Amino acid sequence: MGLSILLGTSKGAFLVEEGATVAVGPFCDGWPINHLIGDPESGMLWAGGGGDWNGAGIWRSRDGGATWTLAKLTTGQMDDWAANDPGFAAMIGWTDEPAPFGKEFAQVWSLHFAHGILYAGTKPARLLRSRDMGETWEKVGGLTDDQGVEDWQAGGAGLTLHSLVSHPVDRDRMWVGISAEGVFATEDGGATWDRRNRLSNVGACADHHHPAGPEGGEVGHCVHNMMRAPGDGDVLYQQNHHGVWRSGDGGRSWDDVTAGLPSTFGFPIRVHPRDPDTIWTLPLNGDMAGRFPPDAACAVWRSRDGGASWEGLRSGLPQEGCYFTVLRQAMAGDARDPAGVYFGTNSGSVFASRDEGDTWTEVTRHLPTILSVEVLDRP
Repeated sequence: MGLSILLGTSKGAFLVEEGATVAVGPFCDGWPINHLIGDPESGMLWAGGGGDWNGAGIWRSRDGGATWTLAKLTTGQMDDWAANDPGFAAMIGWTDEPAPFGKEFAQVWSLHFAHGILYAGTKPARLLRSRDMGETWEKVGGLTDDQGVEDWQAGGAGLTLHSLVSHPVDRDRMWVGISAEGVFATEDGGATWDRRNRLSNVGACADHHHPAGPEGGEVGHCVHNMMRAPGDGDVLYQQNHHGVWRSGDGGRSWDDVTAGLPSTFGFPIRVHPRDPDTIWTLPLNGDMAGRFPPDAACAVWRSRDGGASWEGLRSGLPQEGCYFTVLRQAMAGDARDPAGVYFGTNSGSVFASRDEGDTWTEVTRHLPTILSVEVLDRP
């Protein structure tokens, strides 16, 4: 079947098939799609998104994107209008079927499929799961019901649950990243959670005073993206508001491994599918400096030693007048040998490397703002 690049954008979901230069789409009725993922075994696709107008929902396709079904989770302004305007309701085919979560959240921000369970993170931050491939959903109440959620502070994009990381063997172990509350972990299937943000090198962030930054000996709460490394050891990496961090103990403590990068600010992080010491990130020039590549020259930075040293990879990437942003879920990878790495931009381009970042090509361009990139490699 080959490899498909799965794109969530501000104007629907798109697919780019291996060897193609034109994306197919948009799907999902043009909804803003924050995250599009797939399962190589079943061929299922899921797209999560929505907003104030649509409400939140998760679309699913069983036929590679040819047809889609919506599980609408909350209501939006569209529903309010339709409830009071029969003509508008008829025009959009609206029904008064209640949404299972009312108006509890406005968007689905992240999706993750593991151990036969589909998970979703929302804005404001809630964790949902589905045991029937996305048809019905329940809230994992342990995360938000017992954590003092009323006191949580939102990041610049709102209080979003955007990183969902599962253990490859133990289905009861999971980590989530929430902006701007940090990393939480469960070891009992979501019944209870603990916050895991403690610095092992507390002095590294002593001078930062960003409201979502580190405080009281904890790593910056505004985690932007997080991944688990392959292998038996619970090695985690995160890019947050103040740098790249590594944990060798499942998030119980974190080390700053930013030294050698051109800036501390960025959104995505990517880990090699087989080597726990190889990681990629894409630094931007700073929170208040424009959020584009330093010196307006794009580079993906790679470490082969767990963040002890870094090298900038530029071949095939724009080196002049480059002002795009790469968002937190807009970098992905495949499991091939050598491993492929992919990223999408807010200017609508997708770049791919088939040699672990040494060289890059622009796969497609002129798409809407790209909010997420994933790959589906089907045998």
